[in-house]
Amino acid sequence: MLELLIPQLSRRSVIRRGAVSSAISASAKRMLDLFGSAALLLVLAPLLGGLAVLVKTSPGPLLFTQQRVGRHGRMFACLKFRTMCPDADARLQQLLEGDDALKAEWARDQKLRNDPRVTAIGKFLRKTSLDELPQLFNVLRGEMSLVGPRPIVEEELQRYARAAVWYLAVRPGMTGLWQVSGRNEVDYARRVAMDSYYVRRRNFAMDCVILLQTLRVVVRGGDGY
Repeated sequence: MLELLIPQLSRRSVIRRGAVSSAISASAKRMLDLFGSAALLLVLAPLLGGLAVLVKTSPGPLLFTQQRVGRHGRMFACLKFRTMCPDADARLQQLLEGDDALKAEWARDQKLRNDPRVTAIGKFLRKTSLDELPQLFNVLRGEMSLVGPRPIVEEELQRYARAAVWYLAVRPGMTGLWQVSGRNEVDYARRVAMDSYYVRRRNFAMDCVILLQTLRVVVRGGDGY
């Protein structure tokens, strides 16, 4: 009887060790998020203040908030410095109605490479990804992580198809594989594949590597628009 139980007990032991390892990894990631976001907010406070002044040189609110899909499908208000004119949504509809090429580009990428709605300071913020710094507050609140899948709006979730289960399993990130692997030069299908790959293979070391690569991309100027 004992001989029959040993393989079963071994399997249970492996499962328990896997669960413990996963819990430790999740705790380490959350600690990195908490201490990392708090430290960055303190260190970058002067930069955040300066950027806030620049954003307010154009009419409109300081921050742009949009509902994004979080872990387990919970919606949250994702924060960014405003980079567009105040009536951006209304102008988008006008742009798409009058230009089939722009409509196709928006349907494909959910953004426009040469978007006339973006302000002068907004172009700089997008190119350097500095518009996303307010998301440090999202990380601090537990809505996002420093590293994770790209936060998406609810309409985009259907484009993930079966891969949506991987996206919904974790908190979306301020940065991730997509952001350090070509970003806007990567088509949507590849973005989904990168998000899924990250969730399946994620670990503390991978997060640290992505964060270091993100710093290099920001310093270099990035390829955002």
